[in-house]
Amino acid sequence: MKEITKKLNGDIKRLTNKTFKFDERIKEGWFSAVYFLKTKEIAEKKQPNNHVTMQFFQKTSEAVLCGTDEAIALVHTFADEPEKLEIHSLKDGDKIGPYETVLTISGAYQQFGFLEGIIDGILARRTSVATNVYNVVKAANSSRKQKPVIFMGDRDDHYTQQAGDGYAAFIGGSTAQATHAMNEWWGKEGMGTMPHAMIQMFRGDVVAASKAYHEIYPEDELVALVDYNNDVITDSLKVAHAFGEELEAVRIDTSRTLVDKYFLRNHHLMGTFDPRGTNPELVFALRKALDDEGFSHVKIMVSGGFTENRISYFEEKGVPVDMYGVGGSLLRINIGFTGDNVLFNGVPEAKEGRRYRPNQRMEKVEYFPQDADE
Repeated sequence: MKEITKKLNGDIKRLTNKTFKFDERIKEGWFSAVYFLKTKEIAEKKQPNNHVTMQFFQKTSEAVLCGTDEAIALVHTFADEPEKLEIHSLKDGDKIGPYETVLTISGAYQQFGFLEGIIDGILARRTSVATNVYNVVKAANSSRKQKPVIFMGDRDDHYTQQAGDGYAAFIGGSTAQATHAMNEWWGKEGMGTMPHAMIQMFRGDVVAASKAYHEIYPEDELVALVDYNNDVITDSLKVAHAFGEELEAVRIDTSRTLVDKYFLRNHHLMGTFDPRGTNPELVFALRKALDDEGFSHVKIMVSGGFTENRISYFEEKGVPVDMYGVGGSLLRINIGFTGDNVLFNGVPEAKEGRRYRPNQRMEKVEYFPQDADE
């Protein structure tokens, strides 16, 4: 059973290193800025009895917080005598505002201070992805009918980030993701149907490719990729006639540098809109063509360069999209976190412009041993 299941069931409050599987070199300071390591040594030799409170916040925007479980597990795994530290924190999924304190850690600096930069990075990436996904999911719900957002970010960043990004996307509201790794911390398996490479193997014959897929994966919902030949409506109807009720959906992934052949055959439609890529008029035309030939059950999925703003535009125009596939725009890191020491031996002491900002929404975090083999 995954830890996330135990958490959702109320059996545990926080995810631990059993989920995160940290690199053991963190303990050696391998991933910490050298000045933190030097400060740790100086504190041990010159100020061994210090007691500091470190406070974490972001100042960018309203956001969906993510990464607190991971940051706390990091501290509980690698700090010296972590059971003696006092930690208060908000929770993953909490809505936060600029300058709101989301996490405080109190103890001797040399116990945990070298982890400051890593904690900042965890909170920054996880919160950025969770917030990006939340905003996209919200945009896809603007028509008051929630449309699934499929997280397709495998090709937009280093593969080692997939598990954490997938969890952050889950916190943001995406429960359909492209790879098994994206589901590692929270889900079961990745989902998806066919890439363009598969259609190439059948020399551009979308029906033949779809038949092969359906034969090998008969239990999967059949979603045909229909833009390979840049003739979305023609190929969609071919697949629909071949499979009938068995066809769940078609996916359009037309390049933003191409104009679909439908418009080249219908020049009279051109002139009032940008005909390139997966545009609203193409989707409207596809929906009409499917409906006119009795395939109203076939859903339409779109992908390729979709962002929060582009989805909002589609929804405002009432474009008949049923599912969105989104990738790179969800992985932009646009929310940075800062850790500041704000109390020293119980007395306010911080750099100019910073001060202790207590937050009544935070809860005290109990120490939990991070035994990954337990």
